[in-house]
Amino acid sequence: MSQSKRASNVPVVAVVLAAGFGTRFDPNNPKQLVAVGGKPIVCWSIEAFESNPRVTDIIVVVNPTVRTTVERLIDDAGYPKVRMIIDGGAERVDSTAAALGALADAGIPADAKILIHDAVRPFVEQSSIDGCIDALDELDAATVAYASTDTVLLTEFRDGRKIVRQVPDRPHTFRAQTPQAFRFDTIRHAYELASADPGFHPTDDTRVVVDYLPESSVAVVDGSESNLKITTLADLPIAERIARQRLGGVAGTTVPADVDALTGADDRAYVASPGQHMTREEAKARMHAIFAEAAHRMR
Repeated sequence: MSQSKRASNVPVVAVVLAAGFGTRFDPNNPKQLVAVGGKPIVCWSIEAFESNPRVTDIIVVVNPTVRTTVERLIDDAGYPKVRMIIDGGAERVDSTAAALGALADAGIPADAKILIHDAVRPFVEQSSIDGCIDALDELDAATVAYASTDTVLLTEFRDGRKIVRQVPDRPHTFRAQTPQAFRFDTIRHAYELASADPGFHPTDDTRVVVDYLPESSVAVVDGSESNLKITTLADLPIAERIARQRLGGVAGTTVPADVDALTGADDRAYVASPGQHMTREEAKARMHAIFAEAAHRMR
């Protein structure tokens, strides 16, 4: 779509992706559940959108093996904007696709604003969230990014060796962060096109739009150094420092040795019994009601 104005009084839905297995972190301890500053990482991310007055709804996409723990955390915290908790897939794109499918089933408006965020980026700034929401008034896609302070090398394989193909000018290089934001019809259409491509293996939602909808411009929204992605155990000391700053200097608690330390029970082998979780039909009905009410308010 061109840069003409689009409706701004639409649902703003945050999709928090918390379905990763985190094999580079600790395969026995899902990093979404590890505490920094005394709070599970996934809760930091949910609260970033819960506290933004412009975000209307939140969907949390989880690894099924820890679903009951995440549900308990959300129930205990009482996040009123969390409308649905759904199971993710084997890869990040599968989790995004699951969320888009759930939103489509719920009848979300085509021009709704969707903010897709990695749960393991717990310290996203409110200015970045607002920047994404504002950017979608002009364009159909936006991504939070942080200017690279290092020279970036683009490489390729040649004769069995990796060589430098291009050295982009530093002012034009950024490190992608999240959230990444889209009008619903844009990201949904991009994924439909990508699903027909047997070589489709992106690790980034922005790339899906760039590759499959090249006519769509993607705005860059200022990120921050503190919006780090917790990938390995080495990232935890930095995360604890940021958490202390956010909490006004209150010392963080010790990171639990395993999931049991956080939950008091081993949920990794949990199998849902009938009726214990919201069914897909119940979730669809709930989301239909939510978006119907949002449409009624807009009228």
